[in-house]
Amino acid sequence: MNLPIKVLGIGHYVPSKIVTNHDMEKIVETSDEWITSRTGIKERRKVTFEKTHDMAFLASKEAIKKAKINVQEIDLIICATITENKKTPSVANLVGGMLGIENNLMSFDINAACTGFIYALEIASSLIQEKKFRKALVIGAETITNILNYEDRNTCILFGDGAGAMVIEKGANKNLGYFYNSSRPDMNQVLDIGDKIKMDGRKVFLFAVDIIEKSINQVLKQSKMKLEDFDNVIPHQANERIISAVAKSMQVDKDFFFTNLQKYGNTSAASIPIALSEYKASNPKSSRLILVGFGGGFTFGAAIIEV
Repeated sequence: MNLPIKVLGIGHYVPSKIVTNHDMEKIVETSDEWITSRTGIKERRKVTFEKTHDMAFLASKEAIKKAKINVQEIDLIICATITENKKTPSVANLVGGMLGIENNLMSFDINAACTGFIYALEIASSLIQEKKFRKALVIGAETITNILNYEDRNTCILFGDGAGAMVIEKGANKNLGYFYNSSRPDMNQVLDIGDKIKMDGRKVFLFAVDIIEKSINQVLKQSKMKLEDFDNVIPHQANERIISAVAKSMQVDKDFFFTNLQKYGNTSAASIPIALSEYKASNPKSSRLILVGFGGGFTFGAAIIEV
């Protein structure tokens, strides 16, 4: 589906507390070499005082500042998260209040795990095609470290906390705003996020490598474009080995896939917008990008945007 959008501003926030691989050695039986060689992760961020809505708010403030708009122009907020502070009010609702938005505002959260930001972006892009909405704020925010099992060395080393946000409005470029979002039931609970995260790493790896390439090919097919028409791919920041395997399969240089997971680990729904925010900071000129993600559920999806 083609949903033309214009990206006005992108921002992110990560907690100041850094947890290195050497710090993880003191918590669980592991080593810097073991973590780095298997994941590419060197450190991650962990909340101290921050709640999910705090980080979502701070990322949103930065995105709105970069968008150079009046906050009252925002009439839609969607937050992707699996670590909301409470069932209600939603993180999106709390962020709207913290921003001081006074006009009619639709706000809600969605749960699509690590693909959540792409899901939320498609929903927002669809809604702003109508005159009812002017500008939308799309957020991915997670306090994943609160639901880790620190006795499971295979999962606790992977995740970190953070938030990213994007302000969009309806666009005119018909080459942008293509989406492919889908899911399939994980009946065997290969990746299960209840009170704590449980994951069969090998099975998730095989699923991810396959579905990332398929998702990218789906949006390319929709848009009738080729991979060489894009500046970069911004993937979900889960594991360097996954990204390397996809790059090899698609016969492109690994650097075509932008990564920052070495600094932040896997931040679930916040992963793609944090990476996008850092990408834009280092690439100020306009870039045509493919976003692609996968997550528990299983969920997966891709999007074509320009920033």
